[in-house]
Amino acid sequence: MATKGVGMANKGPAFGMSRHVQDKIDSKYDAELELVLVEWISRQCGAGVSKPEAGKMGFQAWLKDGCVLSELINSLFTAEKPVKKIQSSTAAFKQMEQISQFLNASEKYGVTKTDMFQTVDLWEGKDLAAVQRTLSALGSLAFTKDEGTYNGDPNWFFKKSQENKRDFSDDQMKAGKNVIGLQMGSNKGASQEGMSYGRSRQIL
Repeated sequence: MATKGVGMANKGPAFGMSRHVQDKIDSKYDAELELVLVEWISRQCGAGVSKPEAGKMGFQAWLKDGCVLSELINSLFTAEKPVKKIQSSTAAFKQMEQISQFLNASEKYGVTKTDMFQTVDLWEGKDLAAVQRTLSALGSLAFTKDEGTYNGDPNWFFKKSQENKRDFSDDQMKAGKNVIGLQMGSNKGASQEGMSYGRSRQIL
């Protein structure tokens, strides 16, 4: 009998509910987005990074050791590079450590925790759609920041909405509180007289 799931490292066959859940997760993987992400990452990292085989398995294998991801995040920093050491290794813990460095650097760059994948999502292939989501968020952030490090097509990612921070002085804050106080005070003395709530219920 043929073995299912060949290519997913250290991953046994899934049965019953777990197989159903995995199928739903896999269905969220976007093959078209894969093409965009591969092209963008290749441009960002330069000629030193070769492109993967097409498809989800090739995409996972390309990123699994964390080296390409580390090259990517370093390319977005103009000054000090966040990932100091990028070294390919066949050791599982070294690969996961390299992925973790990418995730930490991405958070430092501005990617929110809700957009971040977990190391096992990539390394074990549990949720490659989540990996795509993180990389899309990173691409959008790089495009939005416009620091001269984004090396991609402007149509590939959406610009993130800029936070509109407003700085108020102490006097302005006090004035705002007074307005709220006056609004609350205008309700003082109000009564329920004359307000109709319908006929009261009679208990027999």
